[in-house]
Amino acid sequence: MATILFVDDEASARDNYRTILEHYGHAVTLATNVREAVRILESHSFDLVITDMRMGAESGLDMLREAHKLAPETEVIVLTGHAELENAVEAMKLGAADYLTKDTEYKEIMLVVEKALEKHGLKREIERLRKRVGEDYAYHRIVGSSPAIAQLHEVLRRVAPTDSRVLITGESGTGKELVAETLHVNSPRRDARFVAINCGAIPKDLQESELFGYVRGAFTGADRDKIGLLESADRGTVFLDEVGEMSAETQVKLLRFLEKGEIAPVGSPKARVVHVRVIAATNRDLAEAVRDHSFREDLYYRLKVISIHLPPLRERREDIPLLAEALLKELGAKFSSGVKRISKDAIQALSLYDWPGNVRELKNVIERALIFADGDSIELEHLPEEVFSRRSTASDNTYPDGTRPLDEIETNYIIEVLERNGGNKLLTAKQLNIATTTLYRKLRMYGIE
Repeated sequence: MATILFVDDEASARDNYRTILEHYGHAVTLATNVREAVRILESHSFDLVITDMRMGAESGLDMLREAHKLAPETEVIVLTGHAELENAVEAMKLGAADYLTKDTEYKEIMLVVEKALEKHGLKREIERLRKRVGEDYAYHRIVGSSPAIAQLHEVLRRVAPTDSRVLITGESGTGKELVAETLHVNSPRRDARFVAINCGAIPKDLQESELFGYVRGAFTGADRDKIGLLESADRGTVFLDEVGEMSAETQVKLLRFLEKGEIAPVGSPKARVVHVRVIAATNRDLAEAVRDHSFREDLYYRLKVISIHLPPLRERREDIPLLAEALLKELGAKFSSGVKRISKDAIQALSLYDWPGNVRELKNVIERALIFADGDSIELEHLPEEVFSRRSTASDNTYPDGTRPLDEIETNYIIEVLERNGGNKLLTAKQLNIATTTLYRKLRMYGIE
């Protein structure tokens, strides 16, 4: 069953088409003119609109334009007389699915209707698949099997379809922009722009004009109007990275925008309505910035409707082997490299390193290793000295007081028990008094699986 809106100012035509369409199992809503049809379209969705071409002062072309504006996914068929076929041609040029003449037999009417409905269904299926592919691609870019990443995926799936503002916190290099992009791709705004703005990279005296734009003559050198970055993302998403670096003056203007949805370009007395979703991010402690009065408290809470914290890589070491392999695949394709794998020793070294630069640093290390690797594998010697030496320190017991790192002690003991049990992981987990899943996680964490 399809939902169909039929628009005609003649009662006999409305009754005739309702009888035919309902006989074939479709749900029909009637409208007598364009204004009435528009009111219906504003509150209801339809698979198909059928409209007469001549309705007093209004026309089927007017209805076609309004339908495309209010419901672009809905197909439109126009009804016309033989003497008005040029109007039907015009309607097809404007995007009508098809046209019917007033004397068309009911069987032919249904052939045209079913063809339009099939086209509508195909468009919906394409959109569904496109959305699913985009969703899967976006989520799969956030790599990891740790509890923190599993929780992050769950939060993103709940938050993405909403229009709520989000504040993302975490150290530099943890992937804040990737999370923001994932929210955008999986939101109703996905077909509009995603505009990323690094507030820390814009001089504070230029932040207002860059974000909100300006009009000609607003200041020296303003020889033309300029659209601001916020307005350029209308209907889409704005990502304000390092929002804690925003000047006090720009904070005031951003707060006003979040409250009213209006922007006023520098030098203009007129405000413009802009519809964007705002996602902000920072590596600073904004709560502390509020306490020392370097960041507005009211703006802080306006931005922090939903809070997402990204843990540093050193707190989710079990994700490092998965991330390294994913980055190897991505960068290997980019550089047409013949390197296909990372050795166990190299994985262990990567897993033991603390990664002060987080995922961004790991990506740089993998890129460097690809350049220096000679065969089809990244080996320990292809890693930077700081990564290699961390592994060597853990392996060589070189601490001055004779102590060893806890992760090395744990790793060696797991290996010892595993070897004693002939590689039996179930028995090893039982003897270590830990869950089997915990054992597998630790094996991946230390690159010894």
